[in-house]
Parts: sequence; C-alpha cells; structure tokens
Amino acid sequence: MNRRQFLSTVPFAFATAAAGVKSSFAQQVAQAQLRLIPQRMQEFVDRQVVSGAVTLLAHGSKVLALDAVGYSDLATKRVMRTDDLFWIASMTKPITGTAVLMLQDEGRLAVNDAVEKFLPEFEGQMMLATRTPDTTVLKKPSRRITLRDLLTHTAGLNSDSPNTGRDLTLAERTLAYALQPLAFEPGSKWQYSNPGINTLGRIVEVVSGQRFANFLDARIFKPLGMKDTTFWPTESQARRVAKSYQPGPDNRGLAEVDNFFLRGLPLTARWRTPLPAGGLYSTAADMAKFYQMILGGGQANGRRYLSAQAHHQLTMTQTGELKTGFTEGMSWGFGFQVVKQPQGVTAMLAPGTYGHGGAYGTQSWADPRAGAIYILMIQRARLGNSDGADIRKVFQETAAAALA
Repeated sequence: MNRRQFLSTVPFAFATAAAGVKSSFAQQVAQAQLRLIPQRMQEFVDRQVVSGAVTLLAHGSKVLALDAVGYSDLATKRVMRTDDLFWIASMTKPITGTAVLMLQDEGRLAVNDAVEKFLPEFEGQMMLATRTPDTTVLKKPSRRITLRDLLTHTAGLNSDSPNTGRDLTLAERTLAYALQPLAFEPGSKWQYSNPGINTLGRIVEVVSGQRFANFLDARIFKPLGMKDTTFWPTESQARRVAKSYQPGPDNRGLAEVDNFFLRGLPLTARWRTPLPAGGLYSTAADMAKFYQMILGGGQANGRRYLSAQAHHQLTMTQTGELKTGFTEGMSWGFGFQVVKQPQGVTAMLAPGTYGHGGAYGTQSWADPRAGAIYILMIQRARLGNSDGADIRKVFQETAAAALA
C-alpha cells in the first residue's frame, strides 16, 4: 500500500470504528432499558398491587425481552415463571374475530350477513321501546343484527345468559340471547357485549361443523405452535396457572380469588363450555405468536392465515365516530380494539395500534408503525379499569423507550 492509499483508508477506518462504537453504545443503552422492564414491574409486586407479572416485548418476529417477577402462588411462594399460564379473559375476543374472518375468506359467511341466516332463533327479535315499573313496550328494530354488529359490540344484545344452575352450551346461550329484546337500534351505539362474541363462536360452530375449541386448535393454535393456549388446561398445565388475587381485607395485601368465569367449575374439566368471549388460558410467548401473525399481515412462518382484506377489517376502525372502549381515544375493529387518538395509557402507542385487555389485567397490543408487540400477564381482580391501569402504562412506557 502506498502513502496515498494509506491516507485515503484512514478516514474510512476511523469512521467504521466510530460507527461500531456508536452501535455498541446504542445496544448497551437498549439492553439497560430492557432490564428496566422487570425492575418497574417488581415495584408493583413490592407494593402488593399484583403478586407477580410476566412481560414480553417483541419487535416483529424477534422477542427482545421476556421476564417474570414476583410469585404465581403467594401461599406456597412459587416463583413466577415466564411459561406460566394466565386466564386471558377478553383477550380471547380478537381470536374469535380472527376465526370468523377465516370463514369469510373461504366464502362461507360475510360480516354483513344477518345473524338469523345462521341462527334462526334470532328471526323476529324485538327491541326495547320503553319500560316502566308496570309496563314494557317492544318494537321492531329498523333492521336485523349482523355479524358486523356482533364483532363491533354494536348489536344491542342485552345481558348474559340466565343462571340455570348448570353450564349452558353455546347453542343454549345463543337461544337465551335471542329471546331477549335488543337494548337499542343495531349499529347506533357501542355497548360492550360478551353475548355478542359468544354468539359469533356459535356461528363458527354452525358454519364450520366443528366445535368452537376444535376450530381454534386446528386453524390457529396448532399451526402457530401455541401449545399452551386452551380453554381447559391439562393437569400439568394447571400446575402452571398463576393464582388470581384481589385486595385483602381493608385493602391490605392480596387475597386469593377464583376466576369468576369458571363459576365454580373445575379448571381442567373438558365438558365446560369454551366461551368465545373470554374463556382462554395462555402464556405470554403463545400470545406473542398470535400477534406476530397478525402484525405480519395475516401470515407467519410462510403460511397465510388471513387474506389482506380480512387483516385490514380486523385491525382497522369499524365504528366510525361512535364513542367506544374503556379509555379515551379508542375505536373498535372486528374483535380488536384500535387506538384512534393516542393519549393517557396509550400515549406511547401509534394511531392504528390494535389489541385487547382482559378482566384480570392482562394486556396484548401490537403497534404496526413501530413493529412492536407488548404483552402483560397479571392476575389481579378488582383492578378497576384494567385497560387504564398504571401497571399497563408503566410497562408500555418502559418497553417503548427501549425500542426508541
């Protein structure tokens, strides 16, 4: 190498070295920020807000952080593990919506179809006009409820199925829903509705000819490798289910509480009705696999699960200007909540971020702009508005800062 060649390579060498140092420094900063996630969650354990937590942050197909803090069982001091199962409650709803859109992709139904096309018991369903202590007046709604109404919680289905002293099948539940008058004109209002999502699950059964749980296993869980996602944990899985807690007497400490969806039924009993509105148990890693498929536009590992159109319908606002959700600035897709105007607990998320929370504080969200997936697993009853909980906000803020 002559002197001119040597001098010309020196700036490049210095620039390359500087870039390497800068990249290494950025990685160290990111790793330090990622380590803050379990540290911040431990603060909630120390304050006895939760017994423990599992958190997961992914960027696209890569899991950047998977951490567990605290205990899954306070009585036995069983340490929380990253593969513990949680009752994900209403985080089940986007999975039910995905099942419906899979059947639409096959031409077996359409979201604008009337519910009565598949469930004749809904034919002639009336709507509540007025009610006084002495009189209830019904009238005919302006139109029949559709699958779109069920997917967006705008159908006006009234309350959950009656307590008969036994576990009702999905067919029995939907019959009970159909016999009750609608609360309002279909499509005119948003009202969160477990009956609506359970009705969708029954439609999946009728159209596919499979039990709802079997359809999910065959079409979503097994292909995606979601081996710990189920309505009925096995005996082995049941030993990994995190206990649920609520504030103790006088709001001191935490007291164990049952999953109210079980209604006293055995956790492992496969004869329990698989409830599409909120019956699933899962792990953080399994839920990440589902959201990676959705974030991938409906495909994962070389396999397409949803068409581009179905993916768009699931994850885009379908409720127009209706006020929806449990925090400000939210809208609804088909089964998914969609962030319309980030603020408060969603301030660190981009518009168009979609996901869902669960009754006991679990949260799962995908930010398509950042390519980020946020999974929070806790089991805390009486958390108030779990969608607006401080623990969710702190987790998302800390995780988003690590990505930045």
